[in-house]
Amino acid sequence: MLAIAAGAASVLAMAPFFMWPVLAATLPILVWLIDGAGDSRRALRASFVAGWGFGFGYFFAGLFWIGEAFLVEAEIFAWLLPFAVTVMPAGLALFYGAAAAAARRWWQPGLPRLLVLALTLAAAEWLRGHVLTGFPWNVLGYALTFNLPAMQAAAVLGIYGLTLWTVIAFAAPAVLAADAAAREPGLRAFIPGSLMLGVVLVVAIGYGTVKLREPPATDVPGVRIRVVQPSIPQREKWQPSNQREIFLTHLALSRTAPDGRTDDLAGITHLVWPEAAMPFLPLSTPEALEAIGALLPDGTHLLTGALRLDEPKPGQTRRDAYNSLMAFDTNGSLTTLYDKIHLVPFGEYLPLQNLLERIGLQQLTRMRGGFAKGVTPRPLIAVPGLPPTGALICYEAIFPAAVVQGGERPGLLLNVTNDGWFGNTTGPRQHFHQARVRAVEEGLPLVRAANNGISALIDGDGRILQRLSLDQRGVFDARLPSARPTPVYARAGDLVFLVNALLFLVGVAAMSRDRTVTKS
Repeated sequence: MLAIAAGAASVLAMAPFFMWPVLAATLPILVWLIDGAGDSRRALRASFVAGWGFGFGYFFAGLFWIGEAFLVEAEIFAWLLPFAVTVMPAGLALFYGAAAAAARRWWQPGLPRLLVLALTLAAAEWLRGHVLTGFPWNVLGYALTFNLPAMQAAAVLGIYGLTLWTVIAFAAPAVLAADAAAREPGLRAFIPGSLMLGVVLVVAIGYGTVKLREPPATDVPGVRIRVVQPSIPQREKWQPSNQREIFLTHLALSRTAPDGRTDDLAGITHLVWPEAAMPFLPLSTPEALEAIGALLPDGTHLLTGALRLDEPKPGQTRRDAYNSLMAFDTNGSLTTLYDKIHLVPFGEYLPLQNLLERIGLQQLTRMRGGFAKGVTPRPLIAVPGLPPTGALICYEAIFPAAVVQGGERPGLLLNVTNDGWFGNTTGPRQHFHQARVRAVEEGLPLVRAANNGISALIDGDGRILQRLSLDQRGVFDARLPSARPTPVYARAGDLVFLVNALLFLVGVAAMSRDRTVTKS
């Protein structure tokens, strides 16, 4: 129970709270619980239980908002809510349990055990982001992205590299003080660990402060973007009787300037709507395409999330469905599209889809057969007037080192999403923060359009240049900043994490050897 409570409290270090000092109390509890596992054959099992309990509390408190999605159509899905908010955290907690057990296997007194725990927890976070399609939500390293200067370290280390330093820095003050006090009580016991935490914070914030003194990126010439956030309640969005009204809402908002004037998109070169903005299949609805053409002035393009059905493959009658991002020109003609490649399990597809559908289960989107996956590696889309664009639909923006794929570097990240599934909870705020960190890691501007959630324009240093808050209906207009010079993490990816992990391993080995020599 203590492990579960410590894990749950650790969520306060994440968005939107950013109470990062709480980790200086919760991570030591995990260390001391592993200390208390003893030296018997049961030590690994006891350590696993402590790590699992910590993870369960962390993911239960951090992901409770997932339950909101099961209440959108409560008459169909509410019975699954208790399973969703407990089984998923229990499964994700296995990674933390394994990390604690692995750390106990190489547990040593003093600082080495903290280095080992940092290594195993960071490795567990990396695995959590990759195994079974991955779910790297609230990776511990986000605790060191609590403000804009500190966030700049992500451009060098990435979020997994930050996790290594998060664990060692926040676990050190209390644990090393307790170790020292056991030998020689006094205030001096607090110096080594506190110094370690202080150095990590000073280096991170100092580096970020210097980096942010560089001149801001210049604007991309000739580009002016309007982002629309319609804030349609999720329960209303897919009711057939609401289709026309929702589409007309998007059209009306698009014609309206941020100050409320109707300007018919005067001066706007690119209009952005959110994920699945139209609650129908626009490519199969000529009237909608005509209305889009009538909306857009000459030279203006619409980029919007939308659903589409592909033509049946040879020998098949079923048409694959895709969650896509589409671009339309002033004639209402499709000019380019991107199909989502990282689908949400149980939201957009079911594992063992055919089997589970036969026994009556369905994913939250209720798309029979689930969505099909697009082409990998993720292709860039070409839209006249914009730099090469990396499209990210919904939670595709949470995957470090995967938002940019292939050999060509984009000049823009475009994230369309719909966080209306999750209500006014921490979920949409966490989602926004993680997308913001991707912009810093890649040094790329990020345009984010949410049906409901947080829409924003973010530059490649993570500055929020424009923003529409949760539950706010409206638009914003903005110039598009250019990309920053390619950061270290954007060039090297998780190789940076591997190099840092090797440094930690060298530290463990060196301290272990010194201890062996001293004993001899």
